[in-house]
Amino acid sequence: MGTSALEFEKPIIELEKQIDELRRSAEDKSIDMAAELEPFEKRLAELRHEIYRNLTPVQKVQVARNSRRPFTLDYLKSVFTDFIELHGDRLFRDDAAIVGGWARLDGETVMIIGHQRGRDTKENIHRNFGMPHPEGYRKALRLMKLAEKFHVPVLTFIDTPGAWAGLGAEERGQSEAIARNLFSMSELQVPVIATVIGEGGSGGALALGVADRILMFEHSVYSVITIEGCAAILWKDGKNPEMRERAASALRITAPELLELGIIDEILPEPLGGAHADHAATAATLHERLVHHLDELRKYKPEKLVRRRREKFLRMGQFEE
Repeated sequence: MGTSALEFEKPIIELEKQIDELRRSAEDKSIDMAAELEPFEKRLAELRHEIYRNLTPVQKVQVARNSRRPFTLDYLKSVFTDFIELHGDRLFRDDAAIVGGWARLDGETVMIIGHQRGRDTKENIHRNFGMPHPEGYRKALRLMKLAEKFHVPVLTFIDTPGAWAGLGAEERGQSEAIARNLFSMSELQVPVIATVIGEGGSGGALALGVADRILMFEHSVYSVITIEGCAAILWKDGKNPEMRERAASALRITAPELLELGIIDEILPEPLGGAHADHAATAATLHERLVHHLDELRKYKPEKLVRRRREKFLRMGQFEE
């Protein structure tokens, strides 16, 4: 699991270390210890289940931000084949915080567009911590229009704390780039599926999120603002753990809450211990559900797809007295 274990995962890490040490010692002495290890492994599974079934919203945020979770490029290797990355927005430059290009899903051509974070400092600086500039969103839009031209479905992967709020980004029209994507995605004539694979934050996430189907991994989060930003605005203290906890609960950021509110369409289960505990099982789940939803969406004519997509988003935010 590595050194970047989360605080609440420490009992799991300790037990894993004990099991590894026992296994190594048995191998060194050529002893079969399968029977002795069984109770330890059973306890490990129970511990994972116990901890991951009772995560608080703040802990879910920590899991969603975990650098050991699979990122867009990881899924491109494990779920798709024949990926050809396309670069640049034809206006300013290439933004490494968003990756995209042609790929095949079970032999069918699709267009993939997703946020990409880094696992270490060097990669995070290159990827700008997964926070895109306007040129990232303009690249995404260029690829969506290209997919539409060739009647190819668009699959997006959401994993960002939010759009980059630096001076250069504002000067180059960050809000316009996001707004343009929201508008253009609402009228794309091809099937669009968005999957929240980690942290879906603010307009930076929504710019890839206007889709026919919105899927969300079990321990991902999706919200209008980061919990720190919310706590800073409402209670003038984004660093206080208590205020962050309060913000996380108030924002309704977890998958079950968002499913209940009708914001997302399906929760994708994660392996015990989270997506970072078993990349292969997580990828298999994603593969199966993407194929399922694409098969369904291909039945609709372009004009019906657009109409259903617009109706879906117009229903959000309605309330009954």
